[in-house]
Amino acid sequence: MKKNDNFYDMIIIGAGPAGLSAGIYAARAKFKTLLIEKGEIGGQINISSVVVNYPGVIRADGKKLTEDMRKQAVNFGAGFLNAIVLDVDFSGPVKKIKTSVGDYEALGVILATGANPRTLGFPGEEEFKGHGIAYCATCDGEFFTGMDVFVVGGGYAAAEESVFLTKYAKKVTVLVREPEFTCARGVAEQVLNHPKIDVKFHTEVLETGGDSCLRWLKYQNNETGEITEYHPEGADETFGIFIFVGYAPASALFNGKVDLDRQGYILTDQNLQTNVPGVFAAGDICVKPLRQVVTAVSDGALCATNLEHYVEEMYRTLGLKRETPDADTSAHSAAASEPETSQLEQSANAPSGPSEGFVDEEMRKSLMGIFAKFSRPVTLTAFLDETGTLSLEIRQLFSDLKGLSDKLSLCLINKGEKPALEKQAAVAYYPCIALFNHVGEFTGIKFHGVPGGHEFNSFIIALYNTAGPGQPLDEPLLHRIRKVTGPVNIKIAVSLSCTFCPDVVMACQRIALENPSITAEMIDINHFPDFKNRYSIMSVPCIIINDNRTVFGSRSIEEIVKLLEEG
Repeated sequence: MKKNDNFYDMIIIGAGPAGLSAGIYAARAKFKTLLIEKGEIGGQINISSVVVNYPGVIRADGKKLTEDMRKQAVNFGAGFLNAIVLDVDFSGPVKKIKTSVGDYEALGVILATGANPRTLGFPGEEEFKGHGIAYCATCDGEFFTGMDVFVVGGGYAAAEESVFLTKYAKKVTVLVREPEFTCARGVAEQVLNHPKIDVKFHTEVLETGGDSCLRWLKYQNNETGEITEYHPEGADETFGIFIFVGYAPASALFNGKVDLDRQGYILTDQNLQTNVPGVFAAGDICVKPLRQVVTAVSDGALCATNLEHYVEEMYRTLGLKRETPDADTSAHSAAASEPETSQLEQSANAPSGPSEGFVDEEMRKSLMGIFAKFSRPVTLTAFLDETGTLSLEIRQLFSDLKGLSDKLSLCLINKGEKPALEKQAAVAYYPCIALFNHVGEFTGIKFHGVPGGHEFNSFIIALYNTAGPGQPLDEPLLHRIRKVTGPVNIKIAVSLSCTFCPDVVMACQRIALENPSITAEMIDINHFPDFKNRYSIMSVPCIIINDNRTVFGSRSIEEIVKLLEEG
């Protein structure tokens, strides 16, 4: 059997705590290891602003914790690939993984795709997603400043996020179906003792409704049968409902490939091996009594350690010689056909003022490494509204980027100074940063606001994809993108605190680069309230297609292409 560059000892699908832990253990043992992640590295824990129950860590930010795990994995030689897994074939001794950027093979596979927030299905839930109903307090909490907020759920996430939401909400009411919280007593007591929180046990949502936003909520006490209908005080006021009722396993891709239980969780033995030899599962996707970061990390370590023995045996069985990856030419240098940009996200939070700067010395070195890969020039043009502080911050950003690459040109233009150029870029909101390619053509990519926070990563990836070599796409998907008829305008409403938004922005802008009839623009809705109100946006990410179709929630590039194909 002939090996190729896309052949690995182990492939880990999913880069949350379980996948990262597996990657650390596998790479440290000198196995050629690749982690494939379709979204942001770190998974669900990224939205937890405070982690206090991880042994040895008194207090940590969830994103910082997983970023450190990623760095550990990279340091040991693990590779990372940002791609969508389209299909898997576990039928033979060599496992095959088909992704949006090509096909990969491995002797062993670890499934660590985690779980996604569950919905309840009450009347009005689907209709008002993004217009008052949300599932991520970190992403959307700020939109409900000064409003009443309801939290549905009685577990750890509901309790933790209830306290977090008091930073913004006028009052938080927690609706718990059970007679008490199902999380640790200490966490529950924080909620029960909080002056801004009211808890109603034995209670569940019946339905909700409104017009462009939520206007009323009906819930019932299942013990007494009493039904309560809530209306905000003012006739034109709205409110929020945050739902935290557990997670559904992200296992649809593996249905029919490995054994699942009735709820869709993967069945494993005590060593975390599925019914298919050489295929293991770790973390929230497994049947288990406790789903926490610490158990996910434990699963990943156990999977990798057990898979090591299996892979060694397969090398002997197939008569192959295992090549131990060298520390200096580790797998990650060849694995991902895109730059190592995920490390920028942790240090790319937007500053509180332009005087602080956007690019520190460590990030400057990372950016120079990425920009050195550019194969052709690219121009960033900022159209500024001099009356706003955002324009001052963009000036600071451009100042920080100056001199990092001779292939990066920077241009600052005041509003109305060059109307022909503004018309070419179809600038409607100021300030605006537009990308132009090596021949001076507008690429269709714009950023309204300062692309800081989590969006700094999407900003850098947009430059990389414009200047080349760019992130690859598989040919069938590329063909579908180029077949979309336009003109199509995609607006992506984001918040810089949202961890899900950058992936949507990157996907939409990647599509725009491959089809000249498509434009994609990021809009930071915290700075464009008129835009936010026009579409009644109370959750991000929000995709608006041609100003008449609104879609909320995280979407992969393939899912977005499907939306465009539907018209």
